[in-house]
Amino acid sequence: MHLTDAAHILATPGSAHVDEDEDPRGDDARPLKLDPATAAAPKRETPLPPASLQTLDAAAALTGLDARTLRTDPAANIRGGAALLASYQKALGGPVGAGTDPAAWYAAVARYSGADTSDAAAAFADEVYDQLGQGASRTTDDGQRVTLAATAAKPDRSRLARLGLRHAERPDGLECPVRLACEWIPAPYEQLSDDPGDYGNHDLGDRPKQQKIEYIVIHDTEGYFGPSVDLVKRADYLGWHYTLRSVDGYIAQHVKTKDVGWHAGNWYVNAKSIGLEHEGFAGQGTWYTEAMYRTSAKLVRHLALKFGIPMDRQHIIGHDNVPGINAGAVRGMHWDPGPYWDWSHYFDLMKAPFRSTGTPRTGLVTIDPDFATNRPAFFGCNQQPPGVPTPTPPAQPCPSRGSSSVILRTAPSPDAPLVNDLGLRPDGTPDTMYVSDHGARASAGQTYALAGRQGDWTAIWYLGQKAWFLNPASAPTAKWATGFVVTPRPGKATIPVYGRAYPEQAAYPDTIPYQAISPLQYTFAAGQRYAVGGVLPGEYYRAVSFDGSAPGDRTVVRGENRYVQVQFGHRIMFVNLDDVLVLPSPVGAPR
Repeated sequence: MHLTDAAHILATPGSAHVDEDEDPRGDDARPLKLDPATAAAPKRETPLPPASLQTLDAAAALTGLDARTLRTDPAANIRGGAALLASYQKALGGPVGAGTDPAAWYAAVARYSGADTSDAAAAFADEVYDQLGQGASRTTDDGQRVTLAATAAKPDRSRLARLGLRHAERPDGLECPVRLACEWIPAPYEQLSDDPGDYGNHDLGDRPKQQKIEYIVIHDTEGYFGPSVDLVKRADYLGWHYTLRSVDGYIAQHVKTKDVGWHAGNWYVNAKSIGLEHEGFAGQGTWYTEAMYRTSAKLVRHLALKFGIPMDRQHIIGHDNVPGINAGAVRGMHWDPGPYWDWSHYFDLMKAPFRSTGTPRTGLVTIDPDFATNRPAFFGCNQQPPGVPTPTPPAQPCPSRGSSSVILRTAPSPDAPLVNDLGLRPDGTPDTMYVSDHGARASAGQTYALAGRQGDWTAIWYLGQKAWFLNPASAPTAKWATGFVVTPRPGKATIPVYGRAYPEQAAYPDTIPYQAISPLQYTFAAGQRYAVGGVLPGEYYRAVSFDGSAPGDRTVVRGENRYVQVQFGHRIMFVNLDDVLVLPSPVGAPR
């Protein structure tokens, strides 16, 4: 019932944004001079959460149940939410009781959202009443089918004004669907010193006229909505395009989509993406609310249709799917939104569900475990970043909760070691079940090339090796798919894999320095196959000065080289088209 307990979450650690060494701009030609980790550290020090973030206490007082029971027992949680909703209805002077007309509860439902603006509260209530009109059916964790019959109700909005909420301004040019609660809270574009290259907190652009937007990157804030928005308003911090609030799905836009945010840790991806930050914590996942999933999905669908971005996991990606720009950057890349983001539900809400498009003979698999029952035994959710606090508390098992991740092993056995990610563990040791250690995982919606099958196990090509995951026919964790794969051209024993798709040296004019790229540490050997996410031109967006005065500034360099985006591991990567054969996935697929 979406009872909130910010005080409990505040006492738990998170590290997706404050414990790595990622340069969010991701441009080694101009390393970011800021210290975002220092700026981000206070985000968890909000002293007293607002009432909307602490409704668990109110529910406990109304029901007489303790907070732990309300937090962990589903029936008690529903009872607590119902009591809270009824208390709002009484306070508004509305009728209460099982026999009352659902239409009369609209204002109470709006207040239940916890929103601080009238449009956000109304949008939440509208979503609830839309769902009531459609009905719903779900299967519970223990396999029981629960159905809510469709109920036609014309909501009575007459009491909405009694909530006394502020009205958010919607200026012309706000890039949100009309029915979503959205506000313009601009990120600054300011020069920080006499040096034209010293500015923040994003870059100006002219997308998509100048450069196609290929990706939407999903992040979490590792902090509260308010303090996170305060940070994006700082010229000496980072700029991203949107922030979404957990309690009600409210959206703040900060950077125009034509402009380039500093959010993904990879300049090639930044230049071709839109970044969405979601209030929440990667190590917990409990702040990823239904309200936020729904508004985010509507926003992403709107942006994808507007800019021609395919609604698939090759183009709508997590920060944890963005590659490092070079071998040295891989280890510091962020891991949000983490294993507890429900990708399958998210795409259902986008009206782009994951579907089977193939057979066991078509050579591709799309990961898709049942989120509610897929509960990997992660550990370390209780730990702060290394050295914070001192001493670091012992790592504890994470609470059992649903996950989008399947675990990858070196052999078709639950006792086999996890596979190795050389970027995270250069010594070749297996990755672990530590919550942020994503080097032996595949996530819902990601499509991989089939490498073999044995009993209940399926193998995929992953970071230069066969990686096995449990995929029994009785409870499948993947769907068969068809598409295209790449494999090294004949005569090539191995080919390089890159974290960005920049043009060749000859493409650069004299006014723009050549941006050299180097391979990542992974091996793509003959005989291996990887799923194709698209064929892209080599591109580099030059943006290095506040006023555009640098030679060649605010221009796109395009070359003759073309790259193929591949699902090489947990992160997308790129190979040179000249190095590979692009084949229909059934050709040469394991039988």
